[in-house]
Amino acid sequence: MSIFNIKQRNNIILVSIIVLGCFLLYALSDLFSSILGAIVLFTIFRPFYLWMVEKRGFNQSFATMIIIFISLIVIVIPFLFISIMVIGKISNINRESLQIDKWTQKIDDFTAANLGQPKFAESTLQKLGAYVADLFPSLLSSAANIVLTLLVMYFLLYFMFVQRREFEQTLLKYAPFREQHALKFATELRNSTYSNVLGQGIIAITQGALLANGFWIFNIPDPIFWGVIGAFISFLPVVGAPTLCIPASIILYANGDKVQGVILLLYGILFIGNVDNVLRMIINRRVGNTHPIITVIGVFIGLPMFGILGLVFGPVLLSYFLLLLEIYETNRMAEDRLERVRTGPETP
Repeated sequence: MSIFNIKQRNNIILVSIIVLGCFLLYALSDLFSSILGAIVLFTIFRPFYLWMVEKRGFNQSFATMIIIFISLIVIVIPFLFISIMVIGKISNINRESLQIDKWTQKIDDFTAANLGQPKFAESTLQKLGAYVADLFPSLLSSAANIVLTLLVMYFLLYFMFVQRREFEQTLLKYAPFREQHALKFATELRNSTYSNVLGQGIIAITQGALLANGFWIFNIPDPIFWGVIGAFISFLPVVGAPTLCIPASIILYANGDKVQGVILLLYGILFIGNVDNVLRMIINRRVGNTHPIITVIGVFIGLPMFGILGLVFGPVLLSYFLLLLEIYETNRMAEDRLERVRTGPETP
């Protein structure tokens, strides 16, 4: 006969589950990007998948392969291509004839004469180059890791779609809150993902394109490269792509093109900045409102964990965490009300 009663055995099992769960999470930490990426893609493409399967009558596996193909063409391959371009440009930035040294010297002369900072541009450029290079994955040294991450992500995504009903019913079954709260969580999860991924992606692409166009008009070297950098910076609502117009304007001003420098500065602050605000207002109204504080804090959380992907995954994770806190608070308040109804009013 066992020395433990039923409650004690359940507690032991629960502790064992928690310990093993923590161990499994630690063991799978390198694949966390794959898991989160699969969840994000599932949330984004779910309406399209339902349209293909339920409206058009496509086979589930065929519809899933279409989604995988589209995500590769639209998201994964362009991102890898951009990463290769940025890494190559950063690694060669000191060897190419981009007149960087001449412009850096002019900025240093200007800051030395007016701000008392003789090495301002040189030190800033070195720090920025090292910081940006650390954000992007080293595609040559970690190609195997990237391939493994993509394979695991698409493996999970395939079965999420092919076995969608079982997957969603399992999530609903083991969700730690009531069904109505689980459905609310799913809706808010979708809105949060759309706001952080699709919304911020549209803003980033728009700002990067406008920045590249402005740099091209004012003959700033490599406008496409700086447009890509501006697109990534656009994920930071406080910083944004318009801030890159400030050093470019200083370069033009120090180079003697004072009028062009002022116009470029106004173009960045007034035009690109206001386009950003208008797009955020439209996106927040249609797909969900992500507070700028959540975005900024999420970026600083995500960058050390995921590199450049942290610009997206960081705010998404923080939004999910805050949403869980909201659901927990709702459940706790509901339990308090039920407890008061059950016990009745206290007698004096």
